[in-house]
Amino acid sequence: MELSGKIIAVLPAREGVSRTGNPWKTQEYVLETHDQYPRKMCFNLFGADKIDQFNIQLGEELTVSFDIDCRQWQDRWFNDIRAWKVERVGAQAPAAQPVPENAVPFPPASTAPVDFTAGDEKDDLPF
Repeated sequence: MELSGKIIAVLPAREGVSRTGNPWKTQEYVLETHDQYPRKMCFNLFGADKIDQFNIQLGEELTVSFDIDCRQWQDRWFNDIRAWKVERVGAQAPAAQPVPENAVPFPPASTAPVDFTAGDEKDDLPF
């Protein structure tokens, strides 16, 4: 799933060490849509590498791709919205490479229809 909007809150990062001794880090963000009735979504990034890679800042316009999961803890259920891809809205595409002066342009494509009926009558394939 994906949702677009503006980042209105960047919550403090949380980190710790798992039972197996591996360090972990997670950070939550709040995105508000631009619909007629704006909605807010709190999503998280898990892993220091993802947090650094996406480098989400307050006020940015983003499109966030995410997965929704749910987990149970002490007879209560909690939703988990975890982002796996973040794109800046309006981010410019890479600039086109300039065409060298000595480049030979491709000839225009022929607009005449191709006749595939000519040739062997038994062969119904055009090649």
